[in-house]
Amino acid sequence: MPVQNSDHARVRKIIKGKLATGEHFEAHETTLPPNGYPHPPHHHLHSEMWLIREGTVELTINGTSHRLGAGGVGFVHSNEEHGIKNVGTGPATYYVVAIGPGADS
Repeated sequence: MPVQNSDHARVRKIIKGKLATGEHFEAHETTLPPNGYPHPPHHHLHSEMWLIREGTVELTINGTSHRLGAGGVGFVHSNEEHGIKNVGTGPATYYVVAIGPGADS
């Protein structure tokens, strides 16, 4: 999978499309360096789930922080403010699965 590099993250797009029931979906893999984050906290119409492959991240949802390590799972509902940051000493890699309006853009 091709890598898209930004100032804060490396992203590999996996799949995007539309479910038979009409919901848009998208999945990608992100790798963050220590203290890295993909973007400031934000919100959007679609829901997201994070599956942590390696490293330690802090997932903040509506101001509440959750520390997740390898094998951890996080979820945010539509329109909840959220952000994720690598709080470990090495790279953190995770998968994002997004479902709902705008997930495929």
